[in-house]
Amino acid sequence: MAEPVANAAAPAPAPGRLRNAFGGVLCAFTLLLIGVLAFSIRLFSVIKYESVIHEFDPYFNFRVTQFLSKNGIYEFWNWFDDRTWYPLGRVIGGTVYPGLTLTAGSIWWLVNALNIPLSVETVCVFTAPIFSANASWATYLLTKEAKGTGAGLMAAAILAMVPSYISRSVAGSYDNEAVAIFALVFTFYLYVKTLNTGSLFYATLNALSYFYMVCSWGGYTFIINLIPMHVLLCIVTGRYSSRLYIAYAPLVILGTLLAALVPVVGFNAVLTSEHFASFLVFIILHVVAFVYYIKGLLTPRLFKMAMTLVITVGLAVCFAVVAILVALVASSPTKGWSGRSLSLLDPTYASKYIPIIASVSEHQPPTWPSYFMDINVLAFLVPAGIISCFLPLSDASSFMVLYLVTAVYFSGVMVRLMLVLAPAACILSGIALSSAFDVLTRSMKFQLSKLFDDGPAISGNGSPNGSSASTVSTSSSKNEKTEKSEAAPKEKPSKKNRKKDKELTESVSVKPKKEKRLSVLPLEASIMGTLLLVALGGFYVVHCVWAAAEAYSAPSIVLTSRSREGLHVFDDFREAYAWLSHNTDVDDKVASWWDYGYQTTAMANRTVIVDNNTWNNTHIATVGTAMSSPEKAAWEIFDSLDVKYVLVVFGGLVGYPSDDINKFLWMVRIGGGEFPHIKEPDYLRDGQYRVDAQATPTMLNCLMYKLCYYRFVETDGKGFDRVRGYEIGKKHFKLTHFEEVFTTHHWMVRIYKLKPQKNRIRGKLKKLKSSAKTSSTLAAGRKKNPWQ
Repeated sequence: MAEPVANAAAPAPAPGRLRNAFGGVLCAFTLLLIGVLAFSIRLFSVIKYESVIHEFDPYFNFRVTQFLSKNGIYEFWNWFDDRTWYPLGRVIGGTVYPGLTLTAGSIWWLVNALNIPLSVETVCVFTAPIFSANASWATYLLTKEAKGTGAGLMAAAILAMVPSYISRSVAGSYDNEAVAIFALVFTFYLYVKTLNTGSLFYATLNALSYFYMVCSWGGYTFIINLIPMHVLLCIVTGRYSSRLYIAYAPLVILGTLLAALVPVVGFNAVLTSEHFASFLVFIILHVVAFVYYIKGLLTPRLFKMAMTLVITVGLAVCFAVVAILVALVASSPTKGWSGRSLSLLDPTYASKYIPIIASVSEHQPPTWPSYFMDINVLAFLVPAGIISCFLPLSDASSFMVLYLVTAVYFSGVMVRLMLVLAPAACILSGIALSSAFDVLTRSMKFQLSKLFDDGPAISGNGSPNGSSASTVSTSSSKNEKTEKSEAAPKEKPSKKNRKKDKELTESVSVKPKKEKRLSVLPLEASIMGTLLLVALGGFYVVHCVWAAAEAYSAPSIVLTSRSREGLHVFDDFREAYAWLSHNTDVDDKVASWWDYGYQTTAMANRTVIVDNNTWNNTHIATVGTAMSSPEKAAWEIFDSLDVKYVLVVFGGLVGYPSDDINKFLWMVRIGGGEFPHIKEPDYLRDGQYRVDAQATPTMLNCLMYKLCYYRFVETDGKGFDRVRGYEIGKKHFKLTHFEEVFTTHHWMVRIYKLKPQKNRIRGKLKKLKSSAKTSSTLAAGRKKNPWQ
């Protein structure tokens, strides 16, 4: 009879293993669906419009990727682009973050090696949706390390649809953030993983992931400042451990060495103030590690003496290091910080000193409606997620809270950094929803079992809640017993110790039961809470789909509007660039405001004076001064730059608000910053910017006004500007130094050609010749010479 009992007892663990295996398969299938969701929701731009590159910066990235795929990696690093920033040019390999370009180029090379004939443009269009799926999976891994699998799946599903991330990762949005957000989240995951495990393998992977982030986006400075802040927080709160040291020290050493290999970063990885915090915390961490090491070797008395010596020497060294850093920082005009970093620390800095940064729309502070638009209901779930992170507080959960707090601040300074806030908001919202569903479903289980069993509440095995409470108590008591047995092997406990053990186990088993009782809700409240959360999730899904389909899918290169007559498509930008490509010489130079430089170079293949890189403020100020000057002075400036065509964007006819007239004051401010004769008050009437009859003479006679409103009165006979909402001031005028060569169908893009100087000189020569002829005829009349 012994064998059947043994055989019956052997398969006992099988149901648990089967349940875990089924859970793993279900989790993997759910993650696959989340990846498909993240990819497919970003395809509205291709379905509704066409497979085309969006916005402005992506066109430069696309052009660089084309060069890389055609000429190879070595030519890419040494590429000097003479079609931008004429006559200065630009060294592309040393001034660009190569992560996006190398990633898309590698994908293109791989698919073509597999005999899948995809063009470079197609790969560039779909790179962002692919990496959005990767970012969702990285979010799952990060949240799982902090709060478990359920919270990880919830956070991944939320990130796959969040509008803030969709705005930068739709198909065609080929910008650095497309791959940088994945690198950001994955670097945070590897840091938390190393923090939980203390594995040097994950620490090395963390440094490599940080290197990929440095290659991809300038926002890597957020990582190298946030992680030191968390390390310092752990040290201050007494949570130092060897795992913390392993998680941070290799990141600083290997990460900084690898970051210095990126040409655009170089020695800035150790010389700029953005990186000094990581080095300071690195020193503090080693001091703390040394103190803990000495404490384990010495007696308390010797430890006090050693601490006195260490503190004395440490303070002296710290003062010396701080003095050196202060001297280095003070020698820099910007105190070692870049302009964008100073704008984050002081939101008024850019508007005071660097108008070129303040002129960018994505560098403006966000409004409250933009938060609801970009993260929607997550704004209400995040506080609940913060509370859940403190129950209980761990190193991983404290990192999540610190990530959220810093991201909220930076997103409030610059609307572009809403993108950095999105993963933090999704993670904490996923934690909140997972905790809420856990409480609600557990309460419903308990209440339903209570109804069907007609038994008492939580004690015993009568309910799942009671069984969970009992398993917690038994497992904790077992752990305590095993620890005691390991500490004192082969020693039988005395009666007093047995009584103490019983009291401990009883107290430990009683506490979880009380906690479980507090977390049980009535059946009606549980059902209502579940329905409300499901409705909230449904509202979030509807909003995300609408944002993906309507708000963020339209490419800026092709505009649409709806009216009673139907859908209207405005393809003026490509029409203008096609005209430049087919009707101008290859070596012709085109002047425009810097917003359109990348598109002009990529689509028209013509040399531009300035573009979206904005690395030379003086060059941009020169173009702004020309646009702000009278026609003759502007002609002289453009002629000195060898410009042949001038391109302006005008939206007064169709109501396009992002035209050059609305951007004109920034041209005045940037030009006036370098050339003092350009003064903003000269273009304002009583402090107001106007282009109607109340506009100032300086405004009505500047080049920008004339190029935009030339012949505009012929459209409706009144010259009514639909963007500004009134009739223009100066309606009838002629151009003397420029001639109109092309205007698109909806008047959105207008191209003018500089009249050559020799034409005007010939007019003067004709007058001189005619006067010479008259004088000669008079002389001939006097002399009466028939041979003359």
